[in-house]
Amino acid sequence: MPVAVTERPARQRRQQLGVPRTASLALPVAIALPLAFTVALALVTALPTVQQHTTLLWSVAGAAGILLLGIAALAVSATRLGRTLSIEISLRKQHYLQACAQLSVLLYWGWYWRPVYDAAPLLVAQLLFAYAFDILLGWARRDTYTLGFAPFPVIFSINLFLWFKPDWFYLQFLMIAVGFAAKELIRWNKDGRRAHIFNPSSFPLAVFSIALILTGNTSMTWGVEIARTQFNPPNIYLMLFLIGLPGQYLFGVTTMTMSAVVTTYLCGLLYFVATGTYFFIDSYIPIAVFLGMHLLVTDPSTSPKTELGRIIFGSLYGLGNVVLYELLRRIGVPAFYDKLLPVPLLNLSIGVIDRVAQSPALKMFDPARLGRSLGPQPRNLAWITIWASIFVAMSAAQAVGDTHPGHRVPFWQQACRDNKRNACENLKLFVSTYCADGSGWACNELGVLRSDGHVHDSQDPHDDFVKACTLGFSVGCQNVAIVTAGGNPRRADPQLQDYPVVLRSGKGAIEERTSVQLFGKACGQGWLNACERLAFAYLRGEGAPRDAERAAAEFDKACAAGSPTACSDAGFMYHSADGVPQDEQKALAYLTKACDLGSAAACKWRDNQSVRANQRR
Repeated sequence: MPVAVTERPARQRRQQLGVPRTASLALPVAIALPLAFTVALALVTALPTVQQHTTLLWSVAGAAGILLLGIAALAVSATRLGRTLSIEISLRKQHYLQACAQLSVLLYWGWYWRPVYDAAPLLVAQLLFAYAFDILLGWARRDTYTLGFAPFPVIFSINLFLWFKPDWFYLQFLMIAVGFAAKELIRWNKDGRRAHIFNPSSFPLAVFSIALILTGNTSMTWGVEIARTQFNPPNIYLMLFLIGLPGQYLFGVTTMTMSAVVTTYLCGLLYFVATGTYFFIDSYIPIAVFLGMHLLVTDPSTSPKTELGRIIFGSLYGLGNVVLYELLRRIGVPAFYDKLLPVPLLNLSIGVIDRVAQSPALKMFDPARLGRSLGPQPRNLAWITIWASIFVAMSAAQAVGDTHPGHRVPFWQQACRDNKRNACENLKLFVSTYCADGSGWACNELGVLRSDGHVHDSQDPHDDFVKACTLGFSVGCQNVAIVTAGGNPRRADPQLQDYPVVLRSGKGAIEERTSVQLFGKACGQGWLNACERLAFAYLRGEGAPRDAERAAAEFDKACAAGSPTACSDAGFMYHSADGVPQDEQKALAYLTKACDLGSAAACKWRDNQSVRANQRR
């Protein structure tokens, strides 16, 4: 049906200023818009990566089904009330500039952590859901919906900080719905108009962070992995600094980022002067926090309007990160939530912050007084110049960047030996992470820390040495024998590479025939690498007679516990009939699980096998 366009004189003036006109749509045409996004979302279920995971499939299908019910309800209501629905196209700079900056981070980070690229279809699904949900919510409350790039920065921002794993991905859609509902429903008067209070990405992130903390379900998300792997790309601090400049120039948010960074750095510097160690362990400002200071807290719509108010706002965000980091560590909660929790509280406080900034007591400190003769853009450029000078100075002092001393384990080893505050506990966090990632040296170091009494917990250091040995680190194997004999274990140079175990006869050494026993013991204690090593030992007949069925069973055990490589190896055994009956159905099931656990190679292999099977059929 034709689209009738109606304009008022005021709207004509707005169009002359570059604001597009509003179009009134016939109901079938209007309903087609959210329906198109919903149908596209439903088509995502046809992707092999979605079809192979039942919960993920139903999460996407369920989200599409709920949207269809919403579309039907809107059609019935609009028909009964005789409503005319309108749409206005508004392509706002702050939306597409922020989206471009966030997308560049996702692309750069994903190059060094492939699960980001693997999650691209799910990112598209979230965008489709966001558009359809936002349209329905907007038309449920008013006759005109503003269509633009607004959902892009919301979805990109959420995914830069928190994803739910496939088994709980329906909560990702719920988190998005909460964000858009808060933007639409929670409003106040700001500068004479109704405006949303909360940053639409930070509000759901904070709400779901609190829920995850209270229920102890952080493991349902990739939150810890996201915060850790964002440091993988080289020169990531410089990259974030550069991509933040266009938005800072156009929207005057430099003072928020700059004051947040400087406040956090000064707190860390004071802590270092007092204790000789670093507050955030691996840096003065962790990369995930630095990211939040550029792309999470800088929404001009939900921040103070005064220059001094924005400086106070950024400083409070930096201080909030410091306080929350310490609090979360003390209560045993993953500290990556520190950057997500303060923003909604700050959004609620912008009125108070502006009033304080404009009070007589602080009026003399208002930096806006120094640039009254400058226009907005020249003043923004002046702030960027100051911020660039500070960033260069901080980089030269190793306050930000890839070469911070806190990244180096030897610093923490020496600090632990010198008994500096929290040094041994921080060293334990470092080596525990590396040990979990498969470093035999780190597992050995962890065992030595526990043996020396520097770390007090219920774990047996003997288990650490066993794991180090099963990972192929020979010093760990020697320490198994030393500790068993009642001796003191020894450290190894952290620069050493993990290398295959040299097993030789003699006093204090471990003979080859006992390696399978070590792998079996470590596997029984829950070490996935040990289960895989044991499987390979049986598969190759190393230290024990070849037993392919036993190897498949050990691969299955490690796969069930979450090892993608074990799933792939089991799948290959059943595909190639390597000591077990050929079973393509089992092979595809193992490959699917390996793919779901993050193995891009398994996804590709599985998809190729599916194509061949279809061709044969």
